[in-house]
Amino acid sequence: MNAVLSPARSLATARRVLRQLAHDPRTLALLLLVPVGLLVLLYYVFDADRTSFDAIGSSLLGIFPMVTMFLVTSIATLRERTSGTLERLMTMPLGKADLVAGYALAFGAFAVLQATLATGVALWLLGLDIAGSPWLLLLVALLNALLGTALGLFVSAFAASEFQAVQFMPAVIFPQLLLCGLFAPRDSMQPVLEAVSHVLPMSYSVDGMTQVLRHQDITGDYVRDVVVVAGSALAVLALGAATLRRRTD
Repeated sequence: MNAVLSPARSLATARRVLRQLAHDPRTLALLLLVPVGLLVLLYYVFDADRTSFDAIGSSLLGIFPMVTMFLVTSIATLRERTSGTLERLMTMPLGKADLVAGYALAFGAFAVLQATLATGVALWLLGLDIAGSPWLLLLVALLNALLGTALGLFVSAFAASEFQAVQFMPAVIFPQLLLCGLFAPRDSMQPVLEAVSHVLPMSYSVDGMTQVLRHQDITGDYVRDVVVVAGSALAVLALGAATLRRRTD
């Protein structure tokens, strides 16, 4: 097994995963339509209070892609392992880094589509009102989706079944959701919880969306948030490559 990352092998893996996803309409619906549907539902929930929709909708625009990409990536990668596909592939001149990079590229392509579609619907169909550039909002949404992909690849190594992969969601996603500042300002939390929130990437995702919501120009906090989310995604991908297993025992 080759330990050196090969762009050709990674692209071949990405093409194979994309072909499989293209023939799975339920997964495509979960990736592309569910986040948009949830945003539309949120719009009507806050129909009488557009200010609340702008504040919460901008944050959820990053959270929804992270959650859906986490679910789809963890289950799809686990399915590859339990079916024996991953074990057969790793008997070839294909390294763990090639596999993880290929999966990341494939799911990253869908992340681009998902983030673009959700952002476009929120801004131009639902009238989400932001002070900053839509491109800055899209960048954070895309990085959140990529982070969800990386987390899904990572936790799939520790699950023995698709049900167990779903069970990781309360452990990995829900604490971040509660502490990211969506429900209460982080500086109003208990000191211990506030300290924990400072090390969770979703906190910076929500803060980055808030910066675009409130400021016309790129702020220092926005740059920090983007760097933290992107760095977290890369770090988790590296962990995913290190922990990737050929098969489920």
